[in-house]
Amino acid sequence: MTDTDIDQFADSLQQDLLAEAGVAGAERSIRDVFLEQMIIELADVAELEGGDACFHQARGEEISGYNISGDGQTLDLFGVVLKQMAPPAPVGKTDIETCLRRLRGFLEKVSRNGAAGLEVASPVFDMAQSISRALPELTRVRFWVFTDGAVATRKDVTTPEFGDVPTSVQVWDVVRLHRLVTSGRQQEPIHIDFVDWFGAPVPCLPTDLDEQGCHTMLAIVPGAVLKEIYATYSARLLELNVRSFLQARGKVNQGIRDTILNEPRRFLAYNNGISATASAVDVITTGEGGSAIASLKDLQIVNGGQTTASLYHAAVKHKATLVGIHVQMKLTVVPQDQLTELVPLISRYANSQNKVQEADFSTNHPFHVDIERLSRSVWAPATNGSQKQTRWFYERARGQYQDEVARMGTPARQKAFKETHPPAQKFVKTDLAKFELAWDEVPHAVSLGGQKCFAEFALRLAQRPEQDQKPDRRYFEHLVAKAILFRHTDKIVARTFRENGLEGYKAQVVAYAVALISNRTSRRLDLDVIWRTQQLPEELRSEIPALARLLRSFFDRVPGNISEWAKKPACWEKVRALPWKLSGATIAQLTTKDPARVVVSNISTEDLLLVPWSELAGWASENSKLTAVDRRIASGTAALLSAGKTPTDKQVDNLRRIYDAALNHGFASTGNTDPR
Repeated sequence: MTDTDIDQFADSLQQDLLAEAGVAGAERSIRDVFLEQMIIELADVAELEGGDACFHQARGEEISGYNISGDGQTLDLFGVVLKQMAPPAPVGKTDIETCLRRLRGFLEKVSRNGAAGLEVASPVFDMAQSISRALPELTRVRFWVFTDGAVATRKDVTTPEFGDVPTSVQVWDVVRLHRLVTSGRQQEPIHIDFVDWFGAPVPCLPTDLDEQGCHTMLAIVPGAVLKEIYATYSARLLELNVRSFLQARGKVNQGIRDTILNEPRRFLAYNNGISATASAVDVITTGEGGSAIASLKDLQIVNGGQTTASLYHAAVKHKATLVGIHVQMKLTVVPQDQLTELVPLISRYANSQNKVQEADFSTNHPFHVDIERLSRSVWAPATNGSQKQTRWFYERARGQYQDEVARMGTPARQKAFKETHPPAQKFVKTDLAKFELAWDEVPHAVSLGGQKCFAEFALRLAQRPEQDQKPDRRYFEHLVAKAILFRHTDKIVARTFRENGLEGYKAQVVAYAVALISNRTSRRLDLDVIWRTQQLPEELRSEIPALARLLRSFFDRVPGNISEWAKKPACWEKVRALPWKLSGATIAQLTTKDPARVVVSNISTEDLLLVPWSELAGWASENSKLTAVDRRIASGTAALLSAGKTPTDKQVDNLRRIYDAALNHGFASTGNTDPR
């Protein structure tokens, strides 16, 4: 990595930020655009679960955004130091500590006053209220400083304190970002030195190398050691599939926790332990002639994520000492050049007895490989009288677009590449998930943001029939049409907000607007027309401003936290019941003339629970319809309802999807109740 590489990367970053912030009709601040890009990059490598941009400034306080972890125990506060220069301007210790001091100032004010004094129903009010409510459960606070400059030194930066809650500081500058983006790695490497950290190596029983250069060893790790490693690296420690599944379905297992608290010395007997991988391991001979692990590189836990997280939470939240607790570990050492290929496979086989294996949360899934292939071969139609065709570039792996630009060599060839593959037509896995889930009328899942949204898409992809998991050219064209629908709606909503003096909750309004358009057209919007013209028809564009105002007014009437409410299935039920519809002329102009290819029941939760689920499950089995998982869910729902129990919001959302799928496959109840 040379200074020239950094300078070119910094220049490209500045150009991208300016282009994104200055999109006509949807202008945004450079600060928000930069922060959102950093959140996306760091969520992708598990440094963060996600986050929201939300700028607030007052005397002695300034914050650019925040995130509260899914378990409610980690608070991330984001500060931004903008320089907007290429080559990158230096960022000194004073800049960093000023940013940290103002972040702490905001946190201290919220801890004293909550959201008092802030405008009700504003993003800042929601941020302060969310943080205030989270304070009693926090086990750590992380202060993040993001800068587009180059940090001179990270040494001796004072870490802000916050009562007795553990705190830490993370500084990301353009140099560190460049290293991450261009490394081709899933994340920054994790290096564990057991001797240096804990004063002793971990005893192990090694085996010989296999034909691929891998070897496996067994070890017994003290629970306190595993807890400290997790405290340092958090979800980064977990392999992608395991991490995504736990983020989607919860981290702490109550049975594991009870054993830790009540029967710690039986933990080794009761618990199955963990499976992990590493790229290198330093095995030493002990004084007794045995073997022990002194250090290892690229540690990833591929099975046992709940065990690891539960140890940490029991120690921090319940003050468990972890004395006497040991965890068995199967460690597979994989050569560096085979990590990307083999670790996901090891994870899949290690999790073959649980639900992690039902969905592939990585972009190595054949679906994503096919989307990438199609994006490199399918030309989008020329528009606006131009004869020049372009492509939509799917960035399946981090940094692919930038790598392709760099590979062009000369400035002229790089310019030509960008003209053929415009930055505005690049999309990543989380974008794909947003486009699909909004169209599939799951805006509450879109509102989860980033990685959680993608995890939900991966779970749904796994439940599709196998033939529907292989995209073809027509699928890709329709995917691009959905991208155009989503992004153009975003621009129109932004312009509508600006013209009406509105701010905040644009992301939620956009997701719900797209879902409502899909719903009101029974998903019969003519995607072929959108693909051919590469834009939304004027008839539809003219209807979106009123929809944006309606949805913003709806969210303003929510008594609690708007961001949290938008993540719930019940929110979508309320929005779906709003008295809004497209005009008859627009419907006639925009929708396909063929019968709807997808039936959307619009069934209420009350009627959904009246569906004869046992009959539906039997019909699906007899006719080989739906997936095996969906058939089991339908059968289990019948038993659940017979026992007088009520499904959770998440289960209701899943049942609605299954019911719609059954209707599309021809299911019709023979009973007297027709809940449709």
